[in-house]
Amino acid sequence: MAATPSSVPKSATASLDSLDLDPAFALHRGGKLEVRSTVPVRDADDLSLAYTPGVARVCTAIADSPELVNDYTWVSNVVAVVSDGTAVLGLGDIGPAAAMPVMEGKALLFKQFANVDAVPICLDCTDVDELVETVVRLAPSFGGINLEDISAPRCFEVEDRLRERLSIPVFHDDQHGTAIVVLAALRNAARLTGRSLGDLRAVVAGAGASGVAVTRILLNAGIGDIAVSDSKGMIHGGREDLNPVKRALAAETNRSGFTGSTEEALAGADVFIGLSGSTLTQEALASMAGDAIVFALSNPTPEVHPDAAREHARVVATGRSDFPNQINNVLAFPGVFRGALDVRARTITENMKVAAADALAAVVGDDVREDYVIPSPFDERVAPAVIAAVSAQARQDGVARI
Repeated sequence: MAATPSSVPKSATASLDSLDLDPAFALHRGGKLEVRSTVPVRDADDLSLAYTPGVARVCTAIADSPELVNDYTWVSNVVAVVSDGTAVLGLGDIGPAAAMPVMEGKALLFKQFANVDAVPICLDCTDVDELVETVVRLAPSFGGINLEDISAPRCFEVEDRLRERLSIPVFHDDQHGTAIVVLAALRNAARLTGRSLGDLRAVVAGAGASGVAVTRILLNAGIGDIAVSDSKGMIHGGREDLNPVKRALAAETNRSGFTGSTEEALAGADVFIGLSGSTLTQEALASMAGDAIVFALSNPTPEVHPDAAREHARVVATGRSDFPNQINNVLAFPGVFRGALDVRARTITENMKVAAADALAAVVGDDVREDYVIPSPFDERVAPAVIAAVSAQARQDGVARI
């Protein structure tokens, strides 16, 4: 039986009071979300329309024409935020219960920045088959699936299999949200330094979900050359310890043939993108090409402190809100889903991701400078720009239903 306030042990009450002295705990007390009705239920007539018998007419119509669920329920405007709690922020595998505050937060951001309703769902399973089957069974209640904080390399297979089986957008934000914002910021950083993406040689430290997705979107966008490292050094075709995802990366990247450390590959490189939690030395930074671009994105501790990075790099970005040029996923995922939902897209294509990045970069426009290569999440132009670009690209790609 649930404890009532009077039945909670005094020690527990004292403990909660103590925790609530921390403003983060105080804000989270009772959770960050609630459900509100969109129609009034003032009397018997309202009740008869919202519920029985009126609701039966709507149910029958949907049974006859299933696509009407998008018009006469909330399905077309609601996203499931799904996690198994295995890769939560920088905390690692903390489990589904401890992941819930983050998933609530993600749902809050969906609503705040793009008016998308989202439901946090933390699953008590980590097996790929079980994750996929569970989400497939939940999918009829949602217009899209946002996968969150699922550890690599399982996250790649989970997303791929869900995309194959579902006809609604499936988007692993740790991968693609980060990738979209990195591409937008890098476009502007290159423009600021008088170069294009095709002129750049980049080194990505980290071959997890974000590192792989960032690499792939930069390849699709036409970066000159890009190489990726993991904890054992540069990824290349001669390594025999690569999983299938890294083997695919080896075949598509590292045209220069680096086989040593990240630091060795950085000599003469134009771009460093850190997504590994590692440390970057001053010597490695100093070896980079002129007008270097450093995106040190590990949180809460970047691979190199931004002040130190600026001694050697023209443009520096981090994942933190207390430094300029924050690479923040909230710039991407709300607008991407809103744009996809607005046209009832069957999927989110690679072109839609690139379109979102280009729209983000364009918000900065002629105001670009060293400390402003990406807009703030609170810039009111961001979501409308991304929404419009994603919707238009979905129609162009032939995946829009309306």
